[in-house]
Amino acid sequence: MVIVVSRFHEEITAKLLQSARDALRRGGIAESNVEVIWTPGAFELPVVAEAAAASERFDAIVALGCVIRGETPHFEYVAGEAARGLGNVALAHRIAVGFGVLTTETETQALARVAKGAEAVQAALETADALERLGAAPRD
Repeated sequence: MVIVVSRFHEEITAKLLQSARDALRRGGIAESNVEVIWTPGAFELPVVAEAAAASERFDAIVALGCVIRGETPHFEYVAGEAARGLGNVALAHRIAVGFGVLTTETETQALARVAKGAEAVQAALETADALERLGAAPRD
């Protein structure tokens, strides 16, 4: 598994990453089987996820980020493109992509939702299992 994490709002994304790591540990997945790659922001998550999927080294991808609404429409563009791009990666490569990108109005709301890192891991693991059972997983 690879976890792709946005560095923007790192005080929040680091907590998302910790939540994800805790879920993996509870699931019995060794940290040595997980690679973490940082990106500058949420907008860059899809291109790095695409490269990870194309490498065929991973059975699942978890994308973690945080986009907080500001005073301009920038929020909508970044959040929308991150979601669209990650969805495209999942479809194009038939790979599980856990979506852990927070989209909130405030930092306080984001901090209250850092458990979404664990939820993204769980979603990726369940999807990877479903793809494998369907014979649709990208690799053996």
